[in-house]
Amino acid sequence: MRFYTKTHTHFCGIDLHAHCLYVCILKESGDPCLHRKVPASPEALLRCIAPYLDDLIIGVECMFSWYWVADLCEDNNIPFILGHAL
Repeated sequence: MRFYTKTHTHFCGIDLHAHCLYVCILKESGDPCLHRKVPASPEALLRCIAPYLDDLIIGVECMFSWYWVADLCEDNNIPFILGHAL
């Protein structure tokens, strides 16, 4: 198993649902910056994370709706981590 070991200024975890996302962004120190429910769309997600894009990584759970988030991250040069479902 490979572990991601790079550090970033902001870490974003997304709880994926079919129609909405729960987005949580933490500072490197672990303090929360943002916790918000947004519609499950690329535009809504990009608006939500825009203030933190200077050094942000996004992590999501491995489930059926993660593909579009991975594609969005790749298109916008945002580091992306796919977590194990367990």
